[in-house]
Amino acid sequence: MKNLRLSISVFVLVLLAGQWVANAQDSVKVEPPVISSPALAVQCTPKWTGPRSEDGRPRVSDSLLERMKNVSVTMAWGIVRQAGYTSCYETGLGWHILRPDEAIVGRVLTAQYMPSHPDINKAIMDQGKAEGRIGSSNSWPIDMLKKGDVYVADGFGKVLDGTLIGDNLANAIHANSGKGVIFNAGIRDLEGIEAVEGFNVWHKGADPSYLKDVMLTAINVPIRIGQALACPGDVVLAKKEGIVFIPAHLADKVVTEAEGILLRDTFGHQRLREGKYTPGQIDRRWTEDIQKDFREWLKANKDQLPVSSDVIEDMLKSETRNW
Repeated sequence: MKNLRLSISVFVLVLLAGQWVANAQDSVKVEPPVISSPALAVQCTPKWTGPRSEDGRPRVSDSLLERMKNVSVTMAWGIVRQAGYTSCYETGLGWHILRPDEAIVGRVLTAQYMPSHPDINKAIMDQGKAEGRIGSSNSWPIDMLKKGDVYVADGFGKVLDGTLIGDNLANAIHANSGKGVIFNAGIRDLEGIEAVEGFNVWHKGADPSYLKDVMLTAINVPIRIGQALACPGDVVLAKKEGIVFIPAHLADKVVTEAEGILLRDTFGHQRLREGKYTPGQIDRRWTEDIQKDFREWLKANKDQLPVSSDVIEDMLKSETRNW
């Protein structure tokens, strides 16, 4: 009898628990997954006050992107790090670079990939279809690219069965953005990708396999690229030394300060070779005589220097610049 009462009690508890779970499920509204959110892109970049794209990302000007090409990775890293962004840099070690002597510079569009999970993947694919997205999910970020964008993706380092693009998608990316890609993942059809003129790729390896057991989880969210954090709308500067993700609101500061350092170094190196000054005179705050010499040098050489003449004219207007 005692065992019977215990069995009945357990049965009642199981029924109550089942009813509680059913009621809880009925009370929870299941929201569809968010694939790309302009609001999140804005939240990631609160200090940007300039124009934004429709997807919420900061839109740093094309002219600033062009000037950024002359900035060294070391200069950009130093300026961004000094501003408090200490997780902005990823070394070039361990990466395959299709064209190591060509920089990748542009506005970051991010994509996050993870190992596939059937339930989550179904929810994402269903939501993508509801939003009018076409084809496989690895093509969705490509459809969003605009001129000047750089597609940056975290594919958790997977190469075998982790190839995010082949030559067809490479052509589509270049047609949409005019830029290259940075993938913590694999690529396929390497020879075909090499044939896309002007297209550069940072990747973890080439493999003939197709993308398998990988799912897209989000577009334009913060992602990890090696030791760095990439946010949607960052300006990426990738040269063979490494990659710097520059917050959009710091892009102008990076370019302006880097151009000043470049001109100062060019002048100083020339005067050292000529023997006009000693290293001790150049590697300190310059005297008024050296500052005057520098300004005259800028005026005489402004059409031959690796900085636009407009920028040099603006620098010459400053009478208080600390050279």
